[in-house]
Amino acid sequence: MAEPGRVVALWVSPRRGQPMELRSAVRARENYGLEGCAHARPNGARQVLLIDSETLEEFGVPPGALKENLTTQGLEVPSLPPGTRLQVGGVLLEVAKECRPCREVNHVQPGLLERIAGRRGQLARVLAGGEIQVGDPIITLSF
Repeated sequence: MAEPGRVVALWVSPRRGQPMELRSAVRARENYGLEGCAHARPNGARQVLLIDSETLEEFGVPPGALKENLTTQGLEVPSLPPGTRLQVGGVLLEVAKECRPCREVNHVQPGLLERIAGRRGQLARVLAGGEIQVGDPIITLSF
């Protein structure tokens, strides 16, 4: 069995359009998202955004710059199909859909929009709330 991925950084956006804030722990609320994050919405597909550190490193993008909530390591986030369930700390997430990059990513790095297509991360819903901490394992429960 492969080693589980892990959480290497946690981010929330206190207000839309503002830089992400780094946290050591966050609380996820069922069918809502992360407490204190302006992107959290009841019944929405964009409750939590995951992206892997390997993708960020490949494109030379610092963690948090692409507005992800969870920066992961050892988890091939772009290959997770919708419906995949992930146990992250005390939280159960379900991958909802691919996060398609918008033009805003070009503010992070010119030309990034075209280069990062298909690798921008995955949007997930919170099926069971709880706490997530940096260092928590990420266990893939189903595909």
